[in-house]
Order: sequence, then structure tokens, then C-alpha cells
Amino acid sequence: MKSVLIASALALSLLSLNAFAHGDEGHAASGEKEGHAATMGLPGDANKVSKTMEVDMSDAMRFTPSTISVKRGETVKFVVKNTGTMKHEMVLGSINELKEHAALMIKFPEMEHSDPNQIAVEPGKAGELVWKFSKAGTFDFACLQPGHFEAGMRGKIVVQ
Repeated sequence: MKSVLIASALALSLLSLNAFAHGDEGHAASGEKEGHAATMGLPGDANKVSKTMEVDMSDAMRFTPSTISVKRGETVKFVVKNTGTMKHEMVLGSINELKEHAALMIKFPEMEHSDPNQIAVEPGKAGELVWKFSKAGTFDFACLQPGHFEAGMRGKIVVQ
């Protein structure tokens, strides 16, 4: 338990330093809710879902579908199913955010996190993630369980 607390504290410190280094301290101070995945939008309101997408996660280290198309302004509910035998997750973010977070997960494999841009799903279970895509572009998602990102468990979201 002590090692989990130490790892969590270290991870939070690293994330805080990363935010400061990228100039994000002003957002936190001003009360804006910018954070991971802010480049593509914000957490969505479950009462305003305009599209539902089913996403399968498997032990083949793949998402199905691996490319998702949405319209700018849509609030999407992802119904994320884990058909594998190990824990998987779907995390929305820029490729750089995902790479940094994946590296942290390898260093601290017991790290638990709960952010609005991610959903962790136990084997044989399903979960939901609601996101409002307010900006056009091509964005990323991945599984950040240790080794899964490196094995190719990632995908793209195209917002038109």
C-alpha cells in the first residue's frame, strides 16, 4: 500500500511538473477544466449524447474499430467492451500525452487513475465513456496498461 501511495504521489508530481513546463498552470488557476485530451474537446454530458459507438478491446492488443469518425460538436458515448482475459482501458489524448502516460504506467504498473478521458474495464465487462468533440482534427486513443500501447493497442478518432 505504501509503495502505491509513493508511486501515485510521484506520478502526480511528474504530471504537475509536465503541466507547468507546458504552461498549463494558468488554466488550473483560472478554473478552466483543461487537461488531458483538451485538444479534442471536453467530458460530455450523458444527457446530451448524440452518437453511441461500441468499441471492443481484446487480448490481441487491438481496438475494434480502430478508427472512429465523428462530427465536430457531437457528444459521443463509447460503450467499451473488454472481450479479453486481462484488464484493458480506452484513454483519449494526443499521441504525446498517451506516450508519456504509457511510460509512467510501465514504471508504476499498480497506478490507478480515474480521469474523464479514460475508462478501465475488467475482463468480460463493459464500461462507458462520454466525450464532446469540440475541435476538428485527427486524435488518438490507446490502452495504457503496461505493454499494451507498445504492442499496438491504439486507434484514431477523426473529427470532421
